[in-house]
Amino acid sequence: MSERILLSHGSGGKLSHDLVADVFVKAFSNPLLDRLDDSAVFPFSGGLAFTTDSYVVDPIFFPGGDIGRLAICGTANDLAMSGAHPLYLSTSFIIEEGFPLDDLRGIVSSMKQAADEAGVMVVTGDVKVVHKGSADKLFINTAGIGLIPDGVNISASRARPGDVVIVSGTIGDHGIAIMNEREGFGFSSELESDCAPLNHLVAEMLEVSSQIHCLRDPTRGGLATTLNEIAAQSGVGITIEEERIPIRQEVRAACELLGFDPLHIANEGKLVCILAAPDAEVVVERIQNSRYGARAAIIGAVSEKHPGRVVLRTSLGASRIIGMPVGELLPRIC
Repeated sequence: MSERILLSHGSGGKLSHDLVADVFVKAFSNPLLDRLDDSAVFPFSGGLAFTTDSYVVDPIFFPGGDIGRLAICGTANDLAMSGAHPLYLSTSFIIEEGFPLDDLRGIVSSMKQAADEAGVMVVTGDVKVVHKGSADKLFINTAGIGLIPDGVNISASRARPGDVVIVSGTIGDHGIAIMNEREGFGFSSELESDCAPLNHLVAEMLEVSSQIHCLRDPTRGGLATTLNEIAAQSGVGITIEEERIPIRQEVRAACELLGFDPLHIANEGKLVCILAAPDAEVVVERIQNSRYGARAAIIGAVSEKHPGRVVLRTSLGASRIIGMPVGELLPRIC
């Protein structure tokens, strides 16, 4: 097989079959995928969650992950934010002619590792190859299916006055890590993406509380966009405390230098949880004891005041409205 992707790899002929067998089936092998039918068939009962997403991040390799890990984690997390247990994923690749085959193998291996960590199976997929210059190296589309346990009802429309707002850790890590790698600013070598699957963490949270009303992963648009979406969908006001929001010093310094608001920066391994106040402490403790939640914190509360708006109480005691970012702050961040 050629050491670079050729247009013939997307032709549906022998090179296509060899590529699928050698790179994808070998990596993701499982009973549902190995049948190599046009669709995967599986039984289910209970509530069903379904999601899809596409990944065009630049660069495709970055500190803390790559486009493949990002694709698996992002899709598993989208399912988990509805309270679902992710089960099955599809993945489709649009590959630019000339893309190094070793890089593709590395990305697929990274996807397999992330899928194993999340406990999901890649059960179907597709590969297309386009002329050189028609795409930028590699784009990945994923879709995922998960089962929602009985009694779980989580939605951005379910925030209620009196609820508490929790964030599972430091914000802005992913966006600043990507920007630093892309532009070569030379910020701290310890700065890396927080890309991680959160479905096991969500399951642990649901074990200790049945009063979780909203879960969201604050990806593009960051924490500010996520909270504004919840406030609008639930018809409530949200107030957050600046001093309680966990932000790495490296991220804070980079944002000050670049003129960014950390609340607008993308994350790929954090979640926002809104739940009934009596359960807040036990849920925070469970998150803090998990692999990806050491710096979880209660950052605010939901009220009837200023419905549809998010207000930040600053460290100086003032208050200001936090809106969504206007335009594309960091293009191709995921």
